[in-house]
Amino acid sequence: MNIMEEKLNEIFSFLKGNRSYNKIVQENFYDAAITPYEKTEDKVVNLLYDIANTQSQPKIDKLSSFFKQIHKKPDELLTFKGFLNRISENKELTYRNLFESLRIQSGWGNKTAALFTKTIFHLHNGNYRNDLKIWTDTPKNIEESDDFYLPVDAVIIAIFKGIEPNRSWNFDNITKKIKEFYKHEEIEVWDDLWFWGFITQKGSGENRVFEWNENKYWMMKESEKNPNRIKEIKLKANRFIEILNVNQ
Repeated sequence: MNIMEEKLNEIFSFLKGNRSYNKIVQENFYDAAITPYEKTEDKVVNLLYDIANTQSQPKIDKLSSFFKQIHKKPDELLTFKGFLNRISENKELTYRNLFESLRIQSGWGNKTAALFTKTIFHLHNGNYRNDLKIWTDTPKNIEESDDFYLPVDAVIIAIFKGIEPNRSWNFDNITKKIKEFYKHEEIEVWDDLWFWGFITQKGSGENRVFEWNENKYWMMKESEKNPNRIKEIKLKANRFIEILNVNQ
């Protein structure tokens, strides 16, 4: 077992053992995005807007073109099949096809397509509140023949750079590296990497330092604000930094 594989195993074990913390944050985000709306098409559209606006620099002109098309036929948003056919005709109902079809849409790209795909999986996999489900024809599981993608952004890239600084990391090679050792629903566990990475980084770009960042935690609208819970998360975050074993 090489150093990278050993480090990934340590991180994966940490993520798997501490799923409850990010799950609350994500469920709060889904609740705010979904429950204010009664109509299925409104839930889908609002979720698309919320995910698209997670981009650090949204490509507004291109995204507006996408949303103009989405608004034209709201009846096609009532099912997973209808939405998938709306953005790419005659596709099998898989998470791979959802990601591949969405990432080539105007203004989207790999990270936001992966984030939307992950969100749809969460809403329908049975691990979140039943009232958050949007569609009835969405796959509950990630089948062996299907595929799943981590929403890789600057936070996650900084983690991999900290582990192996001499390599130029990006969405593609991080995805490839993780998939050397993890498959299907195991990759969904890796989605928690963003949460722990976000609250343990200070600075931006190439000038990131790994340490507990309580200010970032407080700026997450969906995070728990109970003082005892924050102390608990701080301890976990420091353990996460120890596992990474990076000094920047």
